[in-house]
Amino acid sequence: MLLYLLIGYFLYRKNLVGNQGSMDMGRMLLYVIMPMAILNSYMREFDAEMLIALAVSFVLALFALLLSIFISRVIFQKEESVERFGAAFSNAGFIGIPLVQMTLGEEAVFYVASFVALLNILQWTYGVFIMTGDRSVIRFRKIATNPIVLSFLTGILLFCVPFEVPTILQDTIGTLASMNGPIAMIVLGTYLAQIPLKNLFTEKRVYQCTAARLVLIPAITLLVLALFPDIDRMIRLAVLIAAAAPVGSNVAIFAQLYGQDYTRAVKEVCLSTLFCIITLPLITAVANLVF
Repeated sequence: MLLYLLIGYFLYRKNLVGNQGSMDMGRMLLYVIMPMAILNSYMREFDAEMLIALAVSFVLALFALLLSIFISRVIFQKEESVERFGAAFSNAGFIGIPLVQMTLGEEAVFYVASFVALLNILQWTYGVFIMTGDRSVIRFRKIATNPIVLSFLTGILLFCVPFEVPTILQDTIGTLASMNGPIAMIVLGTYLAQIPLKNLFTEKRVYQCTAARLVLIPAITLLVLALFPDIDRMIRLAVLIAAAAPVGSNVAIFAQLYGQDYTRAVKEVCLSTLFCIITLPLITAVANLVF
């Protein structure tokens, strides 16, 4: 994944991919590839035990997200809206799904999809409120038409009903799903290339947000998940990886959209993405010992 990130960094630095190309790849990832990765994980024969496990993963994901929101509110003041948003919401889509897919397999994506769907719902409700302080700007239409939420609901429907997707569609969806990891990291590499590396290490708030997102929140989440030894280890690991991912790239989009400090938001995304190369393996290694 680091090598994929470096490819994106190289492409941007060498002007082989520009800002528009980076944005277009991001849209392709959000609207096509990530939804296909989620759909692909649900195209399997119905199993009552897996449905129960999915419900368990949904509850764990909701608890983990509410925990991260609570911790971010305790650490950061109301006026530090960018940090509250960045610490609360991980990059579970761009980093979490590819990492779970590559390390735990397609079955684990089945469980982490609920985390990503809930994350998107909370970003467009609580996240918008953080950035604006105004509940009236929350648009539930954004949730209803969100490609991640739609793919999650469609996936559950496909899993529950006795309908077999035609082979040609299965192959197409599977191929697109396999692109998720490489494309996500290449896009993040282009984001990283847009900020001079020396500028990443100059703001105290950026460090604080990165530490909260990569160390404090994952550590507390790990301890809480360890209290439930009867829950399947794969489910707990999938939720933990999503919860331990770096600052979500949406913080920069929301900051720009609602007149917050966009530059600092981008720095938090980039610095946390850089440091997660160290923290994510450490968190998962500890989790393997504890779980």
